[in-house]
Amino acid sequence: MKPIFRRVAVIGKYQEPVTGAAAQGSRQVIDGIAQFVVGQGCELALEAQTAGNVGLNCYPTLDVDAIGRQCDLCLVVGGDGTMLGVGRRLASYGTPLVGINQGRLGFVTDIPLGSYQDALTPILHGDYEEDARPMMQARVMRGEECVFEALALNDVVVNRGSTSGMVELRVEVDGVFVSNQRADGLIVASPTGSTAYALSAGGPMLHPSIPGWVLVPIAPHTLSNRPIVLPDSAEVSIKVVGGRDVSANFDMQSLASLKHGDRILVRRSAHRVCFLHPRGWSYFATLRKKLRWNEGGS
Repeated sequence: MKPIFRRVAVIGKYQEPVTGAAAQGSRQVIDGIAQFVVGQGCELALEAQTAGNVGLNCYPTLDVDAIGRQCDLCLVVGGDGTMLGVGRRLASYGTPLVGINQGRLGFVTDIPLGSYQDALTPILHGDYEEDARPMMQARVMRGEECVFEALALNDVVVNRGSTSGMVELRVEVDGVFVSNQRADGLIVASPTGSTAYALSAGGPMLHPSIPGWVLVPIAPHTLSNRPIVLPDSAEVSIKVVGGRDVSANFDMQSLASLKHGDRILVRRSAHRVCFLHPRGWSYFATLRKKLRWNEGGS
């Protein structure tokens, strides 16, 4: 039986140079996955920086954008941070992603390295669970000028500097005033990001199928200022009213030194990230393992 994915790419931690024993271990991991994919009858391409970082020059290489244009599937080897970066880069191409986790179980890189062959074989032949995740499109407006624009899969965070006091933020949803918030910051998180920083700040977890954002204050001055779930069809506007050294973070992308009057606009992106999981994958099973629910129970 031929695989349904004709051309498959493999991406590791391509933005992080690897040296010494770590490079040897990474090379063995990437080479093992590459050989397995080729053995399944697929054409293989390694992401160019990944190949360079681990010293593999025996396979065809492509940059990330070329992978999006030319490949049917991308295997991401690393952790959730690697997956976030790859997901943003490939979202506009619609390339489905499979996550192989080199460390602890991830929320989206959910296939353990030690059992990737058992998990990948049926996926490559069309037996999988599909999991589409919404993305955020965020802009920083200074007057009428857009000074920064980015996609985010997890969250958009506006927060104070490490040595400054609270920030004051004016929040609007679809042009309707919500509140002026004094806090250490404010998080707008997607369902994917609801189990990240937003969860640490006291926000709820949103199931990936819920079309919503969660707005979570960070250490608010007023205790009645609580997280709120919004429809993802809405545009959220966060205006910097007060505070020093205010910055905005879009997943792992940052814009420092926001000015008073700057507005961060967050809306649903036209693009989604498509994750493929092994058949029988369960969001709740991932939560149990990652958050250590029911340890010691049945």
